[in-house]
Amino acid sequence: MHVSAQRSPVDEADQNINNIPRKGQRVSLQLDNKRVETSWLKQLNEQFPGKVKNNKGIITMDGVTIPEVSPTPVRVISRVDALPTGTGVWWSIDLGNAYLGQASTPSQWKAAEKYLKDFARSMYREDLVAQITDAEKALVTSQNNHMAVIGKADAIKKDIERNKTRKLEIQQQLAANAAELQQLNNQVDSNLKEQEAARADIVNMRVALEAVKERMSKIE
Repeated sequence: MHVSAQRSPVDEADQNINNIPRKGQRVSLQLDNKRVETSWLKQLNEQFPGKVKNNKGIITMDGVTIPEVSPTPVRVISRVDALPTGTGVWWSIDLGNAYLGQASTPSQWKAAEKYLKDFARSMYREDLVAQITDAEKALVTSQNNHMAVIGKADAIKKDIERNKTRKLEIQQQLAANAAELQQLNNQVDSNLKEQEAARADIVNMRVALEAVKERMSKIE
């Protein structure tokens, strides 16, 4: 499976904030807009507690020190926007004597670029950890499904064996039933012969009785 690299390019970008155009810096992330905005605000609030103001998506911070960018307090305006390829985290930094710019303040630009790139990398790592967790859960689910299918196959095999045993029992019962039927048929035939013998015996007894009666009538 081919996995594409998640990049976080930083470019110079202008934003119109409250109808005032401002020069700034933007990092692009291939991640969900809401998730990035939540994490960005969380990072800023943790680093600059009580200094972060969020007014309808426009984030402002006054008198904050970002050691990587400037040893003296700065003013920051930031916002998170949806881009065609994902999400952009933009900020404009007032250094006091100049605004952050690629040409005008190259060293501060590099430091701010690293700050944004580090944030982007942490977001990608967090996203990958979540993907790994989901993949591990999916793997466990697949393994459990596999074991369930194997268990089902074993149950089917046991049902087949039970069916074979039952079939054998039924065949034995049918054989016994056929033998019993044959015996009963034989008994019927024997009974018919006994009936014939009994009828013949009756005839013989009648003949003997008539003979005795005839002899009785001839006595003088």
